Amino acid sequence: MGADIRATVEWVDARERLPEDGMPVAAATSGRYPSGSADAPHPEAGVEFWLVMPMVFSHLHFAEDGSEHHDCFIDSDRLIRLPHGRGDAYPVTHWAYLPTLPGTDEHYLRGGEARAALGDAQS
Repeated sequence: MGADIRATVEWVDARERLPEDGMPVAAATSGRYPSGSADAPHPEAGVEFWLVMPMVFSHLHFAEDGSEHHDCFIDSDRLIRLPHGRGDAYPVTHWAYLPTLPGTDEHYLRGGEARAALGDAQS
C-alpha cells in the first residue's frame, strides 16, 4: 500500500529568483493556444492558459538550431521558455523545485543507493 507522503511546494516568482543551473523544476507557464492550421484548427485557439509543466532550468542553453539562450527553462518538447517579463509568448511565471524522492532528501539516486532507497520506500 502507498505511504502517506506529503510535500510542501514553495512557488518562486520567476522575476525575483531563478533555480540552480541544471535543476528539474515544476514551472507555471502561461500563454494562448495557437490557431493550428487551416486544415486542422485548434479547438481552443486563442484561449488563455496557465499550467504547470516539468522543465529543466539552464543558465546557458544551445538550441537545436545553434542559437544561444541564457537563463531559460526547457520543457520536454525542447521548447525554450523564458522567465516572465523577457518578451516570450509562453513565459514561465513561477517555478518550484520538485519534491525529493520518497523517504530521502535526494532528487536523484543511482546504483546501490537507488536500489536501497527504492527497497525502503516499497517495504
